[in-house]
Amino acid sequence: MVTENPIAVVGGGPAGLAAAEVLAASGRAVTVYDRMPSLGRKMLMAGRGGLNLTHSEPLTAFLARYHPAGSLTRAVEAFPPAALRAWCEALGEPTFVGSSGRVFPESFKASPLLRAWLARLGDLGVAIRPRHRLTGIAGQVLTFDTPDGDLTVHPTATLLALGGASWPRLGSDGAWVPLLEGFGVPVSPLRPANAGFSVAWSETFRERHAGTPLKRVALDFAGRSVRGEAVVTRTGLEGGAVYALSRNLREAIADRGSASLTLDLRPDLGTEALAARLAGGRRGDSLSARLRKAAGLPPVAIGLLREAAGAALPAEPAALARLIKATPLTLTGTMGLDRAISTAGGVDLSALDDYAMLRGQPGLFLAGEMLDWEAPTGGYLIQGAIAGGRAAADGMLRWLGNAQGLVQKPTMPVASAGQDAPSPS
Repeated sequence: MVTENPIAVVGGGPAGLAAAEVLAASGRAVTVYDRMPSLGRKMLMAGRGGLNLTHSEPLTAFLARYHPAGSLTRAVEAFPPAALRAWCEALGEPTFVGSSGRVFPESFKASPLLRAWLARLGDLGVAIRPRHRLTGIAGQVLTFDTPDGDLTVHPTATLLALGGASWPRLGSDGAWVPLLEGFGVPVSPLRPANAGFSVAWSETFRERHAGTPLKRVALDFAGRSVRGEAVVTRTGLEGGAVYALSRNLREAIADRGSASLTLDLRPDLGTEALAARLAGGRRGDSLSARLRKAAGLPPVAIGLLREAAGAALPAEPAALARLIKATPLTLTGTMGLDRAISTAGGVDLSALDDYAMLRGQPGLFLAGEMLDWEAPTGGYLIQGAIAGGRAAADGMLRWLGNAQGLVQKPTMPVASAGQDAPSPS
């Protein structure tokens, strides 16, 4: 029989739920607190277009997607994509690999998986406390604002998995930053990651093409090329191919005030082959007709060419082909956190010891997006959050067991390795 005060997990996203599952499965009493009326809201939002859980690429390539390098290596190695897929299947949600290598549940939705996950947590005895906003941390004492007034709890240990600050209306609003900074925790400013970028479109282009996808294009920045899709918005450009370059683009804009991105509007054709097609267009066709028929460009791509070169596009086929293959675009800013898919910045990884516990704060552990790591879309975010939550729970169990003289120090740091923490007294 469990007689201790419950462990507190604050934050009901993937990292917090993953930690709660590991802790409860070990026989610990666990209570999950969340400020929203229900859990996993950002996960549900991510699943609106198909829940991308992880990726099927080789593990070495997979781990290289995380920044800074090595930030989640040990955690993901302990719970790799294959383990996540097996976990989903055990919840009654088998997965499949899409044509891009991304992994999805067969239902393609987040809600069935989340319902099954919460049911498992209920079976394990995890208590859920919605509408509880964390307002204070004092040693091992937590205070919450609740519908019934202020609440003070004295958990055995606490895991914070409060997320970043992207899509704040879904629950992760970054309000934890001053709480942790108040006792000296180093926190890098929260910034948009996997976000769109501002472009000074002409009024004509904006009115004609806002909301239009750019399909099968390649984006190049600083020597790195990414194939995929993007979407023109009223204020700029967003989409998967943009997100893959977002960290470097964001940093370039922060350093220089703008970033010059190059678009290949026909990446499946070489420049010479494209020029030959343009030269062979029907006599009498307008330039727009040649671009549409011979080059296979949709109206939005033709509009981008005119944005880049002005109304006077080059008439000579070779020059026009070169422009199609390298259309310059100047990005002037990063879209805000309210529309970003994820968050860069957060608690510096060096602030955690090998238990995933804050140095100098015995019993206070961290996991998930509130830590300073980032990754592109494509399954890396959910995989990282779940693996990181499980690793932090493992560290907590080892720390608690060490306090009772049961186990040795941990062997699996959640993030960058630091000095071994002293055993709790």
